[in-house]
Amino acid sequence: MIVDENSNPFELGCATEVFGLRRPEIGRDLYDFRLCSPEPGILMRDGFFTLTGVAGLEAVDSADTLIVPNRPDVDVPRRPAVLDAVRRAHARGARLVGFCSGAFTLAEAGILDGRRATAHWQWADTFRARFPAVRLEEDVLFVDDGELLTSAGSAAALDLGLHIVRRDHGAEIANTVSRRLVFAAHRDGGQRQFIRRPMPDIPDESLAPVLAWAQESLDAPLTVSDLAAHARVSPATLHRRFRAQLGTTPLAWLTRERLALATRLIERGESRFELVARRSGLGTAANLRALMRRETGLAPSAYRRRFGPGAG
Repeated sequence: MIVDENSNPFELGCATEVFGLRRPEIGRDLYDFRLCSPEPGILMRDGFFTLTGVAGLEAVDSADTLIVPNRPDVDVPRRPAVLDAVRRAHARGARLVGFCSGAFTLAEAGILDGRRATAHWQWADTFRARFPAVRLEEDVLFVDDGELLTSAGSAAALDLGLHIVRRDHGAEIANTVSRRLVFAAHRDGGQRQFIRRPMPDIPDESLAPVLAWAQESLDAPLTVSDLAAHARVSPATLHRRFRAQLGTTPLAWLTRERLALATRLIERGESRFELVARRSGLGTAANLRALMRRETGLAPSAYRRRFGPGAG
């Protein structure tokens, strides 16, 4: 991770928590995480503190994944040495990550043209005006565009960090990391739910009880009507509440939860895919295969080889 002048301490902390800590609860370290900077002493955002004792930018040249600097003064040009280091990393095929305003660094380096990205919602108009060739998606928590990954504002760095862990090590490991963080392994909806809006006259009731009930009953043949009945509302009302509170539909949420359970079962060693499909409520092995290919890009057997017991 490159840390430059006026970098945000919060995203630095997020990266350290997700990628830098030892994992005795897992039994192995997931990453070799290092900080680097273009100068021996870097003054962090608003002069909160000075970061010293980290590697120089030469460390970038051996990184498989590079997290670029993010800072609140998005109109200030990035340091040429930092942009050159980012370009070198991209040219040799390293994975590049931008938290919050880090998308500005990637775009200024010229590697986001024609690619998908996101950034904090409050800078969406500024970003779009400066970098019209980038396909900005402002209503998401993060964007995974292959080797280029960007997250929305502030806490979305944790969402993207956990997504990277999930992509590298599987859902079970990502869930273990999220539990230590005391943070949801996967948050529904996008950052539109955090944009300031007038309060509605009658706020919707929380979906938490019906979500908890459904998560304990995923192996049952649940329908949207069942969820609505448990919540004591009509299916139409339930649909509106899911859209308003989670940014998704009841059916899409239910399918995602079932798929998450199926991947956990496979990671724990279950090789009978018909049983996995039944226990997760996905019905048949054929449906399991179709959904896993769509959502993870892997068939169940390939997923087991990559993330199952002994995959290491």
